[in-house]
Amino acid sequence: MSEAPLRPEALLIEAVRAIEVNRRRMAVVVTEDGRLRGTLTDGDIRRHLLAGGSLESPVSKAMNQNPVVAEDGFGAGYLKDMMRRGNVLAIPLLDKEGKFVRMVHLLDLEEEEQSATGSSFAFAVIMAGGEGTRLRPLTASIPKPMVEIGGVPLLERQIRRLAQAGIERAYLSVNYLSHVIEDYFKDGQGFGIEIRYLRETVKLGTAGALTLLPEVPSGPIIVMNGDILTTSDFASLHSFHASHDATITIAAIDHKVDIPYGVIKSEGHLVRELVEKPSERFLCNAGIYAVSPEALRRLPADKFVNMTDLIDACLREGMPVAVFPVHEYWNDIGTVSDLQKARAHFAKLEIIK
Repeated sequence: MSEAPLRPEALLIEAVRAIEVNRRRMAVVVTEDGRLRGTLTDGDIRRHLLAGGSLESPVSKAMNQNPVVAEDGFGAGYLKDMMRRGNVLAIPLLDKEGKFVRMVHLLDLEEEEQSATGSSFAFAVIMAGGEGTRLRPLTASIPKPMVEIGGVPLLERQIRRLAQAGIERAYLSVNYLSHVIEDYFKDGQGFGIEIRYLRETVKLGTAGALTLLPEVPSGPIIVMNGDILTTSDFASLHSFHASHDATITIAAIDHKVDIPYGVIKSEGHLVRELVEKPSERFLCNAGIYAVSPEALRRLPADKFVNMTDLIDACLREGMPVAVFPVHEYWNDIGTVSDLQKARAHFAKLEIIK
């Protein structure tokens, strides 16, 4: 396997061969004196070809000329934060003179950390007691998490993803039409995971239900709402939580809000700037959490407590709460429109298969 840097004048046909033998499918482009010029992936090459380019073109025509970079010497946690913020899977590391030192890959960092700290949560808890009133009449006879997407209940999709991430046990917090869920999943045999149930006789909220757990976890647990459909990497969430020594880590999605008007920025009565129809981006709660045992000890018994209440309590005590950006597919199945979008998404996947 060769991961030698490419020269800007090299032909793309040569770059294709270099990327094919590269474990992470990415190459760096440097000048003769070792200075970084850019990075190149198979996606960059495909975009070049789609734009009418040729494999006989030089690498400089297709490469990313402004990659996210970092100075060599930073720790794994800092580098992973940079990659997630920049939505990239690898970062070239440079020396103080701007010369290329090595490429660091997100997957390599996570594999190293998982081998050292373990890659799995102690167990999972899914809040599956929702009535789904906005989805009626679909939820008149089944709980909201049992609504089907691509012929498979939403809750089953969650459980199978947890099992794929190496999680061996899941607690389902049930209330509304709980027998439908318990009759379907039973003890989890056939789903690749042991399933137990937390039965709410009164509503306790997304965090209060955790007081029903019959065991104290040996390490962090993953808690998620039962109406979330996602392909997020739970093993990566675990390693992120561990590497940042967080009490709670909130998975978050990037959400853009388009303002349909010209926005006036002013100081007193004087206009400083007029921005026409701007867009604002926010990190929003994705309904998935990594929770350490010390956070659970702060839960009052037999009281309605939402996860946001628990997070606020941890913040007031100065306990570290981290945010984990989710760049994979995510959908909160709250309305019929959300459900239709999710079904359309999975229908496309089936067509591709």
